Amino acid sequence: MGQGTIALLFVVAMLALMGIGVPMAFALVLTGASMAWLLDFWDTQLLAQNLVAGIDSFPLLAVPFFILAGELMNAGGISRRIIDMARAWLGHVRGGLGFVTIGAAILMASMSGSALADTAALATILLPMMRSQGYPMGTSAGLMASGGIIAPIIPPSMPFVIYGVTTNTSISSLFLSGIVPGLIMGLGLVLAWLWQLRGMNVQADAPMPMGERLRTSARAFWALLMPLIIIGGMKSGVFTPTEAAVVAAFYALVIAFAVHREMGLADLYGVLTRAAKTTAIVMFLCAGAQVASYMVTLADLPNTLSGLLGPLVDHPRLLMAVMMIVLVLIGTALDLTPTILIFAPVMLPIAVKAGIDPVYFGLMFVLNGAIGLITPPVGTVLNVVAGVGRLRLDEVIKGVNPFLVVYLAILTLFTVFPEFVTAPVRWLR
Repeated sequence: MGQGTIALLFVVAMLALMGIGVPMAFALVLTGASMAWLLDFWDTQLLAQNLVAGIDSFPLLAVPFFILAGELMNAGGISRRIIDMARAWLGHVRGGLGFVTIGAAILMASMSGSALADTAALATILLPMMRSQGYPMGTSAGLMASGGIIAPIIPPSMPFVIYGVTTNTSISSLFLSGIVPGLIMGLGLVLAWLWQLRGMNVQADAPMPMGERLRTSARAFWALLMPLIIIGGMKSGVFTPTEAAVVAAFYALVIAFAVHREMGLADLYGVLTRAAKTTAIVMFLCAGAQVASYMVTLADLPNTLSGLLGPLVDHPRLLMAVMMIVLVLIGTALDLTPTILIFAPVMLPIAVKAGIDPVYFGLMFVLNGAIGLITPPVGTVLNVVAGVGRLRLDEVIKGVNPFLVVYLAILTLFTVFPEFVTAPVRWLR
């Protein structure tokens, strides 16, 4: 059986399993096991070893702690204080709650690194406010979903941790590469929201006295200190990205219990339970993707892809454009984590052979996968917003389209001009 046929069967089998409702982690394991049988390489011990190898990594310890930090932020009032501060300064302008969403999304992204956690927090707090002030719910939900996916780009970022572990790329450098692109994403959302405001008839908050604005900002002081500690600690070499995740979780715990005092021991059980469930999902995805990735390697599919893309190696930007188009298509069907685990180890060597900076490629890979989180039909973040806001999914999909176009334009900009990513990284280093 030819390699092209095996590759086609791999994709069809995975999509078929997902189409009938099989969870993605199980679909990855079943697809990998099927390929092992097809290649006459069936061995239950090898299957078990790959499952363990997928999560047997010290840097991956950052994932559960960043997840826990995000849950503590939401339960301990940190996320709400960020939103309150943004509303104090921006809520009185026309369409102000949209700008509050964007500002809060950027600030929260610099703390949790989780698109799902940030989006859920934004939607829970802001969607009812926007509904009461006459904002169109589809567009508002689309803006929140688009703001939520800034979290995988601005450090600390869980997808960067997973990408760095999978491809042996410096996680600290990946974190630095996401700062400027994340801010550009926020600017793109501001422009798109201004365009959307033209046809809206919405209310605004009453202007808040300057004293009250300052008091609201002061209440957010401990929340704003969190990203400075995390990023500053990593930049100065005080702790590694894995240790930074532990620091973030501990800091959020102390603030929630001792400073804001919005959590008690009874609340901690629920927080730990939710964090454990989310961690189990992510880690099982890592384990399942390792099985599929191993079988993809045995089938020599990386060399097949190298052969197809080989003629483009002498044209790095054209090669990058082709790979970005491929990843956009993949993102419509696969979530961000399995996309990283399966395709990053295959594509990165081709990019490096063409002289593409591995950190730049990592940023573009994760950015592309993050855009996939708001791309139908899968669109995990879209489902979160629709669920929290009790909206129809097709309404959210329609509302997210203008912001999706802006993100694709930004992706194109970074592909044509890599300096938007590489120059800030050199400067920050």
